Amino acid sequence: MSNFRIAFIGAGNMAASLIGGLRAQGMPAAQICASEPGAEQRSRMAREYGISMHADNAQAVQGADLVLLAVKPQVMKSVCLELAAHLQASQLVVSIAAGISCASLNDWLGPVPLVRCMPNTPALVGKGVSGLYATAQVTASQRQQAESLLSAVGMALWLEDEAQLDAVTAVSGSGPAYFFLLMEAMTAAGIKLGLPAETAAQLSIQTALGAAHMAAGSEVDAGELRRRVTSPNGTTEAAIKTFQAGGFATLVEHALNAAAARSVELAHELGK
Repeated sequence: MSNFRIAFIGAGNMAASLIGGLRAQGMPAAQICASEPGAEQRSRMAREYGISMHADNAQAVQGADLVLLAVKPQVMKSVCLELAAHLQASQLVVSIAAGISCASLNDWLGPVPLVRCMPNTPALVGKGVSGLYATAQVTASQRQQAESLLSAVGMALWLEDEAQLDAVTAVSGSGPAYFFLLMEAMTAAGIKLGLPAETAAQLSIQTALGAAHMAAGSEVDAGELRRRVTSPNGTTEAAIKTFQAGGFATLVEHALNAAAARSVELAHELGK
């Protein structure tokens, strides 16, 4: 990434996490710029990361090798139509917006090389995971550039089919909220069992963190890890049987199917 320039269009939380990750990995501030309509946010970003900030999107993309679109999906069309006349055919465009297809982006931007990706909110603490899809116009070196960018805040995984991004959205894009929901429910149940609220919350959070670390460092899958900690006729088995009797796996499948279906719907709604 030496002498490689990145322009961020939009400087919200996800863009800030990516910029922070790049700066932490040693990328000079001079190689990064961003545009943002809010004066207060422009000032904060310039102060915190030392990068150049612009109010004008067209000014930000001048001379950039990679342009990252980090605006809300609802305004993506207008932003892209505005930028189209200012982009060069050699500039790689990376979109992190949910529900906006590469076909729609190319309609608005022209035939630029595109990478579409779906990061998730743990990127804000450097523990994210992103699914990436590249159009045929993207070169091998540009794929590496996009991967290096997203790897600055976690893990980056390439997909061969753009439609798989709907599944990525369902599993990991929306996934942190599922774990928050479980921690919320476990905390509430712990309080009803007699634990102080703060203790119940800390137990739930640290248990989730520990389980994730075990799964990430294990050579076996989550199902095998679960079996290993579930002693016959023990307390864990009693809880697991209750989950299974309530249709836990089917409920999770239905929930992820709903998230994926909504991702497809958004592509149709926002891509018009």
